[in-house]
Amino acid sequence: MESRYSRENPSPRYRELLAYYQQLHEEGDGTIPSEEMYMGTSTLYFASAIRNLIRYYGARTLLDYGAGKGRHYTAAKLVLPDGRKLPPLKEYWQFESVTCYDPGYAPFREVPTGTFDGVICCDVLEHCPQEDLPWIIDELFRYAKKFVFANVASYPALKHLPNGENAHCSVLAPSWWEELIRETADRYPTVGYHFQIAYQVRKPNGEMTYSAHFVQSDRRGDGYRLQAAGLKESPPPARAS
Repeated sequence: MESRYSRENPSPRYRELLAYYQQLHEEGDGTIPSEEMYMGTSTLYFASAIRNLIRYYGARTLLDYGAGKGRHYTAAKLVLPDGRKLPPLKEYWQFESVTCYDPGYAPFREVPTGTFDGVICCDVLEHCPQEDLPWIIDELFRYAKKFVFANVASYPALKHLPNGENAHCSVLAPSWWEELIRETADRYPTVGYHFQIAYQVRKPNGEMTYSAHFVQSDRRGDGYRLQAAGLKESPPPARAS
């Protein structure tokens, strides 16, 4: 999928949304205070999976792309969504260093340089305009030396932007995401990739449930899959992300 936009020339929509996220980080939304807005804790839903990927690929350096405030990296105690308690992430994941990047949060706004063993991107891509996703996903691969992990919550969020729009602006079919991911991955043949696309499914009784579509390759021929890394087929219920 070609795009006329890039890091150097993002779309007008990207710039508009970025201003909203900067506002939310600085001011909150009237219900959630600024210090609790987009703390980055969505990553904890995938802590076990990421730990297994780090071990499998032997990753020592990480880039958290869209890290929010990155509070999960400084917390002395962590509690997973299922209630399990974890030590600090550096001890649990056993990495040497992590770089946090989030253009909406001033302390992490600087664009990263260099490459990293692993790149993780949790609950981020669905917040990005569709027309910018080709260059954004290309960046994930370009920064990675060994693997990329990302999840996409491709369904409406509970949170809304200051202009009233739903925070998830790119709610797209799993097949659309897969086409873009595979096309991008072809340009980086040595980088393993593991993407989970979560989406809504309507039950016969009319209720909505959630399922997931996996797009992945370990590039080693071992057949390593996210299901084996601890992710479930059904992601947690929609969160206010």
